[in-house]
Amino acid sequence: MTNPLQTLSFDELVRQVRACTLCADVLPCEPRPVVQLSEASRILVVGQAPGRRVHETGLPFNDPSGDRLRQWMGVTRDTFYDESRMAILPMGFCYPGTGKSGDLPPRPECAATWRDALLSRLTNIELTLVIGQYAHAWHIGKSRATLTENVRAWREYWPRLVPMPHPSPRNNLWLRRNPWFEQEVVPALQNRVSEVLNDSFDQRPTPET
Repeated sequence: MTNPLQTLSFDELVRQVRACTLCADVLPCEPRPVVQLSEASRILVVGQAPGRRVHETGLPFNDPSGDRLRQWMGVTRDTFYDESRMAILPMGFCYPGTGKSGDLPPRPECAATWRDALLSRLTNIELTLVIGQYAHAWHIGKSRATLTENVRAWREYWPRLVPMPHPSPRNNLWLRRNPWFEQEVVPALQNRVSEVLNDSFDQRPTPET
């Protein structure tokens, strides 16, 4: 059976996503879906869900996690927030609230309702960064027991997908215990990001003279 969302124009689909109030009754704040995407996007960043600061500003990864992620990728803020280059599509679009050990998991309604329709429109994606356990579960599946095992197996998904830990400061201990990630994966990731972005720049139309 055809998903009725597939019949919408891309602009209308994104408009409906940004106006979504599906989880209003269970969210701690007013719904504010935070996504960034264009049909021209070449890199897809898949996170977990917006934190409080992102909810307040409406800008994805506008926090210390984003600073570290951009460092890992080797890109500037201007490049990161250029939707013609980067799509940012978390597993949950709205801030889910805070629990005893950090932010709550992404609301599952987002992925179930919107994800397939949105991903099917991003036909120019050449590299997907899959960040955190909930993104791993959707985009990779559960073939391995832990997030660490998925990240260690990054070469199996290369060069179109990179499983990653979350860049949150809460993961500093993980990074200290797994120095190979920043020694091996990050340099390869930076090269791949540069390759994709340079290729997308080269393919832009040449202005008429």
